[in-house]
Amino acid sequence: MEVEELIWKYALANAYAHKGKANPKAVIGKVLGENPVLRPKAREIIPLVNEIVERVNSLTPEEQGAKLREVYPEFFEEKKGKEERRGLPPLPRAQRGKVVTRFAPNPDGAFHLGNARAAVLSHEYARMYDGKFILRFDDTDPKVKRPEPIFYEWIKEDLDWLNFRIDEIHAASDRLELYYSYAEKLISMGKAYVCTCPPERFRELRDRGLACPHREEPVEVQLERWRKMLNGGYREGEAVVRIKTDLKHPNPAVRDWPALRIIDNPNHPRTGNKYRVWPLYNFASAIDDHELGVTHIFRGQEHAENETKQRYIYDYFGWEYPVTVHHGRLSIEGVILSKSKTRKGIKEGKYLGWDDPRLGTIRALRRRGIRPEAIRELII
Repeated sequence: MEVEELIWKYALANAYAHKGKANPKAVIGKVLGENPVLRPKAREIIPLVNEIVERVNSLTPEEQGAKLREVYPEFFEEKKGKEERRGLPPLPRAQRGKVVTRFAPNPDGAFHLGNARAAVLSHEYARMYDGKFILRFDDTDPKVKRPEPIFYEWIKEDLDWLNFRIDEIHAASDRLELYYSYAEKLISMGKAYVCTCPPERFRELRDRGLACPHREEPVEVQLERWRKMLNGGYREGEAVVRIKTDLKHPNPAVRDWPALRIIDNPNHPRTGNKYRVWPLYNFASAIDDHELGVTHIFRGQEHAENETKQRYIYDYFGWEYPVTVHHGRLSIEGVILSKSKTRKGIKEGKYLGWDDPRLGTIRALRRRGIRPEAIRELII
């Protein structure tokens, strides 16, 4: 296709999509982006684009439409195809009646639009395939991301407002004995160990791709240390259960990652001080996804590293890892979604509460007058 004809094609399509006014920059981007061979000729092409865009913008919308049908009839077929494809695409390896999805929020703050993407996709696909949708509270960090009773209730209320049908509800903090049993199995198999190195010393060895001195000690010694962790023989920060991985893995964070640690006086809102050994996110999540029969996981792209870590556990037990769909972040320009920043703003009096209409929490959007159907449709 001649360069001039190509420019006419993109300029008319851009004008048609933007109320009769093509944007020269958008047209240049399209011409050079989809035709890399033309990039070396950019200096010659830019003036030509500007000239053609000016001519296109001088036409009436009817004239633009007629010309577009003449030079780019496929545009209307593609547009029709896109309209027909509205809705969710098929889910890989999905069988009707056998899809199990989960949404696993941390109840340390209000449910917000950033969380809603994983939640809506999980729920919509479960319903689309006549499957099961699980709400699992990821509440095993009573120290840094401390759960609060009110947020368990608010998350359920917000999901109800979004017209979710929840098939099962679980709290990770109710399942600590289950995590302990799997930790002990892994230690007995020689796939996990108790590390008592100071954190900075372990990081130094890890970054050099070297083994911690406790890594290859006998299983009997490891099990004794494990029982000592459970029985109060170590204090917070003195012992950690680590999953054995590849010490030469290109990402140091994957090397012998921590699975369980001690928290003194956790005062957890559900279990009080009954437990002192708490699983970290990747361990609890991996075990629960298997135990609850989760087949498909929807998570942000920033969690791709978590899958790499969790697959070690799945491989050790011979389990099949769920199908994982990673998605980008969802945000609103100028709106705070971070729970820590929101909490800080509320504390400082900048916001009136978790439902302040300037925030991106579901409660705030609801108060602003946004409808639940709009949020679901946006994400779908």
